[in-house]
Amino acid sequence: MTDLPPSPRLTPQFCFNTTALRDFLRISRGAVDDSITQNLNALVTPATKGFDPTSTTVRTTRSPREIDSKSCQTFRERVLFPSWQSRADVLTYCAYVATSPDPDDPETSLREAESFKERERVVNERLDPYSARYFPREPRTQQLAQLLRQERNVETIVRSRTWGLVRERCSETLDDSDRALNEWRERQAPAKKL
Repeated sequence: MTDLPPSPRLTPQFCFNTTALRDFLRISRGAVDDSITQNLNALVTPATKGFDPTSTTVRTTRSPREIDSKSCQTFRERVLFPSWQSRADVLTYCAYVATSPDPDDPETSLREAESFKERERVVNERLDPYSARYFPREPRTQQLAQLLRQERNVETIVRSRTWGLVRERCSETLDDSDRALNEWRERQAPAKKL
């Protein structure tokens, strides 16, 4: 089975390090969701029926084989859902960081100085029509919030595509990936309490 990347230690520094945050999400998606076809193909046991010599006489285009339901369930519960949960935990924690006050923002004094300088500046739009332009720097919490919105949209698209392939190959009865994930979470909750 696919090895999942380890979940990062959730700290505000991790969230504000957008490179580390994006790398974790990219690697996690790459290990499971981006390679979902290969992961599902690895669950197929081709030799269960034995070799049929007549299979080589006629060229047929077959749809991908359906996977054993037990293998599918094991894959979903040990690989797919833990990967999704790990990414959801990171996105939720970082969203909390993005909405919290940030007393450690290193650019606070720089933004205040630029703002003060802008208020003192004399604007003469007749001489320079662009002189009234002022683009203040965004605090890093706003930058993080914007990045998280983008990543949540990507996560929605990736999960939709992945779940569609899982449903197709595993003859999954649940239409909604969120519902399946929530049911898995409920089954995991009693295990965590013990």
